Amino acid sequence: MPAIAASAALKRFRILDLSRVRAGPTCVKQFADFGADVIKIESPPGVDPNEAMGGPRHGPDMQNLHRNKRAMTLNLKLPEARDVLVRLVKTADVLVENYRPDVKFRLGIDYESLKKINERIVLASISGFGQDGPYRDRPGFDQIAQGMSGLMSVTGLPGQGPVRTGAAIADMAAGLFAALGVMTALLERESSGRGQWVQSSLLQSGIALLDFQAARYLMKGEVPPQVGNDHPTSMPTSAYKTADGYINVAASGEGMWKRLCNLIGREDLLAMDEFKSNEARAKHRARLNAILNESFPARSSEEWVRELNRAGVPCGPIYTMDRVFADPQVEHLGAAAEVEHPKLGRFKVLGQAAKLSRTPAAVKTATPELGQHTDEILRELDYSDADIARLRKQGVV
Repeated sequence: MPAIAASAALKRFRILDLSRVRAGPTCVKQFADFGADVIKIESPPGVDPNEAMGGPRHGPDMQNLHRNKRAMTLNLKLPEARDVLVRLVKTADVLVENYRPDVKFRLGIDYESLKKINERIVLASISGFGQDGPYRDRPGFDQIAQGMSGLMSVTGLPGQGPVRTGAAIADMAAGLFAALGVMTALLERESSGRGQWVQSSLLQSGIALLDFQAARYLMKGEVPPQVGNDHPTSMPTSAYKTADGYINVAASGEGMWKRLCNLIGREDLLAMDEFKSNEARAKHRARLNAILNESFPARSSEEWVRELNRAGVPCGPIYTMDRVFADPQVEHLGAAAEVEHPKLGRFKVLGQAAKLSRTPAAVKTATPELGQHTDEILRELDYSDADIARLRKQGVV
């Protein structure tokens, strides 16, 4: 049984987490929230010049991304750490890392090296641009990948120039695709008995998120432009100003379009040739949005959302972050989860978005302090107290 049982779903698995910043921890968080025994392995203080890349340990990013884990220190740069690593790998199902592609070979955590220790191990490697190819050794960051994947070219208002999405979407997607790959590898292992190397990159994950825009280009050669808040092909689907804010309306089908016109008292729009079909409305989107923006300021966002939903027209308010977590449906979904930290007290982090009916995820513990469980884990690996004292004296842990 793992020391932290957030859920019964994945309690039989042990994950070695050598990841940092966002993409790797996003992958590992999926396993930690569903009960895997996650061991976060970090360098002892002062060893890693990039140790602060994930932000302050007591800051929101670290506390949100590394909950439900145990933590130990291990200086993989020292040859004396090899025995500890070997013992850990023998007990593990998965190792997750997002170093530059060449680093894993220097540290001895490349797949071929790990496979010699444990044939069942799954290695997950997350990189900026992939594990090989001409950009293999480039440092990768979310915004760089957003630009190169095409995401920034379709984000923003027409003619505005490239705009990054407000979230670290390439990082998040790379982590989630890696988690999906790891789960697939673990399922395949049940029949083959062997692990394998799972890879994801920020670049390809960003491209994958473009989905239909990318598919339209690949199939028809269409280069999608910026369309702002408008849907690229289905109108009216956009953001509209109300008496006290903004709402999103998605009345793309003919039935929804008719109900929208009836609700705002503009049945005359139904007879206009420029709005007769979805294709026509998309073509004349500027004129259509100007007309709709004459009607929506007549009521508050709350009134419009109520009336539009009653009429069967998809819509919703556009919230700032404080209003997101005050929404009753968001509260009902459990989008925020409370944890207790010995130094920070009680605070909230993001809940797990995937829901399971019988073995749900949970947030049981806050992010551990650096090396908090080192001795505990070493004892599980059959190191004596004298051995642990020696490892500390050598700077291995």
